[in-house]
Amino acid sequence: MERAVRFLGHEVEVTDDPDKIRGADRIIFPGVGAAGKAMRDLQKFGLDLLLKEAFAQRRPILGICLGTQIIFEHSEENDTPCLGLIPGRVKAFPEPLHEDGQRLKIPHMGWNRLTIETGHPVFFGVLPEQEFYFVHGFYPEVEKDAGQYVVGTTRYGITFASAVARESLVAVQFHPEKSGRAGLMVLNNFCQWRPC
Repeated sequence: MERAVRFLGHEVEVTDDPDKIRGADRIIFPGVGAAGKAMRDLQKFGLDLLLKEAFAQRRPILGICLGTQIIFEHSEENDTPCLGLIPGRVKAFPEPLHEDGQRLKIPHMGWNRLTIETGHPVFFGVLPEQEFYFVHGFYPEVEKDAGQYVVGTTRYGITFASAVARESLVAVQFHPEKSGRAGLMVLNNFCQWRPC
């Protein structure tokens, strides 16, 4: 992620120092691993409260993969209470998972389409049905009455929210840094985005 942002010509610093994060004008919150450990680590360093504070201050935040999943209220992975910035839950892909009579592998790994459901500045210039790179065994499920937060969806046996946004927060289930030109476009748009 750091190299991708630098390649685009933007300043970036990788840190878990709360003071440095508090002083940043925008936050990219990537994530790999499991929800339970991620939330424990965030709480250990007070970064859970810091992310909520940044959201309340309308500072731009980009969640990626696990960084997207923990912005919801709860994750089935490790039965984990999460940040609750977007109403909904993170669920495990059902097994077995099928599409057109073919059994699908879990985790969902590889290139897949993002169907843009509603316009958002971070996705400006992204072509309809553009493909991005995914690696995940859990998916976000937005509450039915919170559908306005769904920016894009992806189909993998089921249709799930693969891009969400609320105020100064935008989050994607795919990895933009591994998604070629389209992913770099999303990162660059985020780095220049000025939420109202």
